[in-house]
Amino acid sequence: MEIRELVLGVRLFIFLMIFIRHGQVSAMEMGLSSDLTSSPATAMYMLGDSSVDCGDNTPFYSLLHRNLSLFPCNGSDATLLPQLLAKKMGLPNAIPFYSQNGSIHGILGGVNFGSAEATILYPGSRSYQSLNQQLRQAFDIIQLLQLQLGEETVDNFVKSSVFYLSFGKEDFIDYFLDNSSGTGFKDSSQNFTQILVNQMTNAVRNLYATNVRKIVCAGVLPLGFAPHVLLKCERSSKSLRKACSDQINSLVLEYNRRLEENVVVISEELPEAQVIFCDVYQAMMEFMGNPKAYGIKDVKNACCGLGRYGAARGCISTEMACQDASTHVWWDLYNPTPAVNSLLADSAWSGKPLSSICRPMNVQELLSSSV
Repeated sequence: MEIRELVLGVRLFIFLMIFIRHGQVSAMEMGLSSDLTSSPATAMYMLGDSSVDCGDNTPFYSLLHRNLSLFPCNGSDATLLPQLLAKKMGLPNAIPFYSQNGSIHGILGGVNFGSAEATILYPGSRSYQSLNQQLRQAFDIIQLLQLQLGEETVDNFVKSSVFYLSFGKEDFIDYFLDNSSGTGFKDSSQNFTQILVNQMTNAVRNLYATNVRKIVCAGVLPLGFAPHVLLKCERSSKSLRKACSDQINSLVLEYNRRLEENVVVISEELPEAQVIFCDVYQAMMEFMGNPKAYGIKDVKNACCGLGRYGAARGCISTEMACQDASTHVWWDLYNPTPAVNSLLADSAWSGKPLSSICRPMNVQELLSSSV
């Protein structure tokens, strides 16, 4: 762990030095003023796992990926839910944190801190960038902007920006399937979900303390129906197969429910806080339960993978993908296709085709609401 932390620390240090050296510009030079809130959203900053990052922002991902899927999304980060939402906001694609070249222009356009195998809980995880690590990176960026542009200008900028958080999937994968933490889940699964939710709640509070006001918290998708989980559960006895998937989905639902409850509490407790919860689970269950209505033909098999359900080995080459990913719910072992992400983005943005997956308001309403 010390070597991995050292690698991250060195890369972060180099990035900060480049930024400080080449980022000496004023707010006036950037065309910014204290009236940054004239636009519904000035930028979008993303933190999360493979739901926000295809692996480009994960150091040595191609060498150390553990889920045997080199391509957890089809194409690029631009096909993922948060980037699709950013496009609807009229914002550019958020640049991966480790792709920054020290330009303040790029940082003001939005940054993707996400890492393809990121977890909420770092101990026992083989992920490089946990929730807390990504938060530290985000706080460092905000502090650098304050040094360059002044606190008042940056405070207004941050307040009108959207911060998108999507974590938990990798924690459940690690907990149920890899079990690298060595913790049995039979007696402590309820405590496990509560720990995850507490960490996410703390993250929201910490962002708020840094003047972040508009926050989107995405729930975890129905992992019990993901191709790799179906394959794992199928190896159990016939009588336990359904119970295997149901148990995982039950815990995911518990996590989502508790997270949404905490989002409501935070919004009521903290003045100016505008936090919404987007129920990815509910939406995907609708797509799988009524596939023809959404042009979907296959709700079980991965579009890109090998073996039964396309889940014995993940997407190691995009050339092995199915001919039409839009007819599938799942792209690889655990991740949805671009077509499903597009449906999710449309629903999260405007409530169509699915209403109320984001609560208490959709993302479009979040942008138009005043802080």
